Amino acid sequence: MTDAQVEEIKRHFGVVAEALHSNIRQIAEGHSDIRHELQEIRDEFRDEFKEMRALMRLSFSQLDQRIRTLETDISALKARMDRLETQRI
Repeated sequence: MTDAQVEEIKRHFGVVAEALHSNIRQIAEGHSDIRHELQEIRDEFRDEFKEMRALMRLSFSQLDQRIRTLETDISALKARMDRLETQRI
């Protein structure tokens, strides 16, 4: 191999190495962008989940109150029925 051929191989290798370096940089930037987007999606899901949980708590609380009211009304009706039946006898 001549010195010129060695220098040509070195130059070619330098060009290839630079292209690889550029490609690696692009991949790293893309990876960073994807991580950022995923974090935004996670944050959005977390916020929506918190909101959904709060709405469910409110709904369950309202349902619990309605059931307690119905139980109280049923107890009052039973007591009234018992009084009426006792008066008939």
